[in-house]
Amino acid sequence: MFYGTAENAHGLRHDPFKAIVAPRPIGWIGTKAADGRLNLSPYSFFNAVSDTPKLVMFSSSGHKDSVTNIEETGVFTCSLASRDLAEKMNASSIAVPRGVDEFAIAALTPVPGCLVDAPYVGEAHAALECRMTQILRPLGLDGRESDNWVVFGEVVGIHIGTEILNDGMIDMAAARPLGRMGYMDYCDGGSDVFAMMRPKAG
Repeated sequence: MFYGTAENAHGLRHDPFKAIVAPRPIGWIGTKAADGRLNLSPYSFFNAVSDTPKLVMFSSSGHKDSVTNIEETGVFTCSLASRDLAEKMNASSIAVPRGVDEFAIAALTPVPGCLVDAPYVGEAHAALECRMTQILRPLGLDGRESDNWVVFGEVVGIHIGTEILNDGMIDMAAARPLGRMGYMDYCDGGSDVFAMMRPKAG
């Protein structure tokens, strides 16, 4: 089948776009407002975009508390959402008024960053401390800004739990990172791990 996205007449029960661009890592973003209130929210539009410098990004559909807090403070964290924390990650996705602490809602421990004034999830197997480098609103073909805020941050500190380390590397079978699929589906990134070496020319 084929359809043009301008009309989006795919004839399916649900829009398949996010099911095709999958699995997507989950950015479990921890922030602290200028007045000290904490926020924790998962974002499925998240990824690493560079390793030199170490840059990550997440995209918020609408100007949510995470973006507001980062605009105020310039920092955030990203905790690894793993299979053993899936239900707590989901609990932290609830839509609540500004100032309500999702760490408390999900019964998670907020731990202050070592290098940034933002909390990460104490129960997470790994976490990134980030300083915001750029916030932008991407443009559509019509040249108009979308109702999305893309936040870029440079990773300045990394926490790793020794329980997921094996022979000097992160063991994905132990970390079991969550991936966001389409619809209401998720996957366990540690369930079918295999390695392939990049081919050499000539």
